[in-house]
Amino acid sequence: MYAIIETGGKQIKVEEGQTIYVEKLAADAEETVTFDKVIFVGGSDVKVGAPYVEGATVTAKVEKHGRQKKITVIKFKAKKNYHRKQGHRQPYTKLVIDKISL
Repeated sequence: MYAIIETGGKQIKVEEGQTIYVEKLAADAEETVTFDKVIFVGGSDVKVGAPYVEGATVTAKVEKHGRQKKITVIKFKAKKNYHRKQGHRQPYTKLVIDKISL
């Protein structure tokens, strides 16, 4: 059984026991998080939401929080003596999917 959930403005396909990285959530490590914005549940019994499947939830355990590798953002305008360099590290939450329920 798998599901498609919405979190952090993105849609993610998840299965039980899977490890995923999502936008940072306001939950401590070792806490349980429940997602109720389930768009699709697949497997032997398929349910499609409009926009969400009613009564479907996905529970996950927060494993850790962290920050991704640094990316460099450079702005440059030719012949105008304008250049800016900036770095960014996006925070994330690592989750382990426990259960998909209808």
